[in-house]
Formats: sequence, C-alpha cells, structure tokens
Amino acid sequence: MAHEHLRAQYPFFRHTSWWPVLGGALVIAVPLALVWSFSQIAHISLGQLSADLGVSLFRIAVAYCIAAMLGWLAALLLTHGKLGDFLLPVFDLLQSLPAFAILPLAIIYLGRTSFVVIIFLVIEIIWPIIFTVVSAVKHADRDIEGAVTMSQVRRADYWRYYLIPLTLPAFITGSVIGMGEGWEALIATEIIVMTPNGVGAFFNAVAEYPLLTTFGILVVLSVVFAINKLIWLPLLNWSHRISA
Repeated sequence: MAHEHLRAQYPFFRHTSWWPVLGGALVIAVPLALVWSFSQIAHISLGQLSADLGVSLFRIAVAYCIAAMLGWLAALLLTHGKLGDFLLPVFDLLQSLPAFAILPLAIIYLGRTSFVVIIFLVIEIIWPIIFTVVSAVKHADRDIEGAVTMSQVRRADYWRYYLIPLTLPAFITGSVIGMGEGWEALIATEIIVMTPNGVGAFFNAVAEYPLLTTFGILVVLSVVFAINKLIWLPLLNWSHRISA
C-alpha cells in the first residue's frame, strides 16, 4: 500500500522501474560478497585480498589506457595512405606472434616488475582495438565519406562529427574483446613474472589447493562480469546511440 501511495503521489515512483536498480545493486553486491566469503574460507585478511585485487585492477587499467590511445591512433594511421597499406600486413603478422615467448627475455632485462606485466597487457589488449577500428573505417559508407571530404570541414569538426562517431562503436567493441584477453593475460603474466602482489601472486600461493583456486577463479570472474555489466555494456550502448 505504501508503495502504491508513493507511485500515486510522486511521478518519479510512478514511472520508474526498480528492476534495473535492483540488478545493478546485485551486480555490485555479489562480487563483494564473494570476496568477503573467500577471505573467510581461505583465512586471508580481507585487506590483503582487496589489495591484491586492487593492484591487478590498477595494472590492467594502466595497460588499457596505453593500449586504447596507441591502438586508436595506430588504426587511423593504417587506414590512410601508402604507409597504412604497408603497415597493415606487418601489424597482422605481429598480432600472430606469441607474446609470451619473449616474456622470459623481458624478465631478464627488465626484472620481475609491474612494468613488465603492463607491457605484456598492452600487447594483448591493443590488437582487437586496432583491427576493429580499422574494419570500421574500411567499411564506412563511401558516399558519406566523400561528402564529408568535399565539404572541406575543419579538421576539428571532421574528427568530432565524422571520425569519432564512426569509430567509437568499433573502438568500444575492440576494448571489450581486448580487456577479455587482457584479464587472461594478466593472471598468466603475474604468475610467470612472480610479482609479489596481485591476483597472480594469490594463485601462486594457493596452487596446491584446487578448491581454493576454483573459488578464486569464481571471484575474479564475478569482478570481470561486474565491470563488463556496469562499464562496458553502457559504454557500448551509448556509442551506438551517438553514431546512429
């Protein structure tokens, strides 16, 4: 009765669906509950577990920012002129090279540091961004592109009203794919580099306990799902709206 009274008296309550709010709350609450439960089961302090997760989140966030900037600029370079025609197959070849094959050399020369982890995350994340953006530009409507070129708009307007809306959905899609590969590479790289902190350090510590390892994977998956649901999915929907 009280709920119906609120709907009748206030338009906000009358027209608002609470399911998205409830769903968002659950997306946030479930990973937090799993992290707390895991800390209790594994007898690890919640502060230490949160710190390890935070370090890994920081590493992948820094790597993504670098990969996003370099990947988008590289993609635009690959879509124009003879230099792009030359570099595109080169980049395609580089994408196929197993990055982990040179990881031991990086450890020898750069040490077991976060810098090495971030470098290899950039390598994993950047390729989907580059090639999805390249594909978007290559398959753009030639009539619209010709009209924009003939109109001789200012460079700033060309980027703002044509190039950014054109490539943004592909950029976000490539980011989602790249971050998926980045999370996989993050744990593997931290384990190989043997960093003293981070998610990989945790999995190294519990490698002899299959149940704890499985629970830890579930915790990581819940965090990745929450990030995708709360950040990437809204960004993807927004990018399609502004490019329509």
